Amino acid sequence: MNRPASNMGLPALEDRAKFIRKETVRLSRIAGAGHYSSTFSCAELLATLYYDQMRIEPGNPDWPARDRFVMSKGHAAIGLYPVMADLGYFDPSELDTYTRLGSKFGDHPDMKKVRGLDFSSGSLGHGLSVGVGMALAGRMQGLDFRTYVMLGDGELSEGQIWEAVNSAGHFGLRNLVAIVDRNGLSIDGHTEEVMSIEPLEERFAAFGWEVQRIDGHDLQAIRDAFDALERADRGKPQVIIADTVKGRGVARMEMSLDWHVGNLVGEDYDDVMAELDAGLKPYEPEAVE
Repeated sequence: MNRPASNMGLPALEDRAKFIRKETVRLSRIAGAGHYSSTFSCAELLATLYYDQMRIEPGNPDWPARDRFVMSKGHAAIGLYPVMADLGYFDPSELDTYTRLGSKFGDHPDMKKVRGLDFSSGSLGHGLSVGVGMALAGRMQGLDFRTYVMLGDGELSEGQIWEAVNSAGHFGLRNLVAIVDRNGLSIDGHTEEVMSIEPLEERFAAFGWEVQRIDGHDLQAIRDAFDALERADRGKPQVIIADTVKGRGVARMEMSLDWHVGNLVGEDYDDVMAELDAGLKPYEPEAVE
């Protein structure tokens, strides 16, 4: 498979991850609410995918050989739209209509309205099945594109996910890559309390997947994981389990159930933007008494 060389420096990728977080906050103000924390947790993953790894041509979004991307955790589309605008899929000024009446940019992505999207998602649990279909289609057509599917860890409780995991292993879909944003929280609470999904590495491996587990905020680790896809077992689908922090980058949001959906206004908005400008600080989990 002919892949583009990784040539974007890590400081530039760090800047793009910050851009994703700041645009998420800005667009949320336009909408009056937004999915801050589950977008912040995947900012570094999204930045590395789109700016460093995926084989795409924004000026030719229907190019048959392009890599496909499925944002299965569709509520994080608010972080995806700015990336696509920045790369030239559409005019960035269009983002100012986000969620307004008649806008093409909804809270969840719509491929019929947004140029360059490969799939419309919203209801959780369906993205990996779609990715299996895309990967199978590519193989049948003799095309060497790769299909990436971004999964939230909360949606791994959906039964259809594991049907797709099983079928991908059965068909040996080496051109399918699942990325699990393993932030440990869903809207209903801690994933291990709502419905345990561990041990994830063993579960995917049991279905015939090649597994990597990384720090999902460490840009070098993310790049290394993507680069390792080329060296992995050629007959298996691949999954990158990325351990992340929900709300990463804003102290009040980190691992807080209150910010799955929220609304920043007034001085709080300015304070958060200033915090994001200052850059990521070491994550310090609250002590359990």
